[in-house]
Amino acid sequence: MAKKESLFKHDLYKKIRARFPGSDVLPNDAGYAQGIPDATVYLPNGRFLMLESKRHSKASHRPNQDYYVSESPLSANAMFAFPENEEEVFSELERRYNLK
Repeated sequence: MAKKESLFKHDLYKKIRARFPGSDVLPNDAGYAQGIPDATVYLPNGRFLMLESKRHSKASHRPNQDYYVSESPLSANAMFAFPENEEEVFSELERRYNLK
């Protein structure tokens, strides 16, 4: 059984901070804009990435989540994260932002 989404987020944010020293992960306010990704990761080189976390790859999406991650002007800096693609998320961060 997949762990709760809140536990996955907590673990993921800790791993991001450990793997990318100087980065910070700040939760976004879901009440501000429906579907806005869960958190914004601010990276040491001044770049950012918005992450929408799910407890597993088949978890349902709330209204507007797909828009923010796939279609909005912010979509180039947004992605879904779930346990099955965690390493892919880290690899993409390293590739995009040259943070190896």
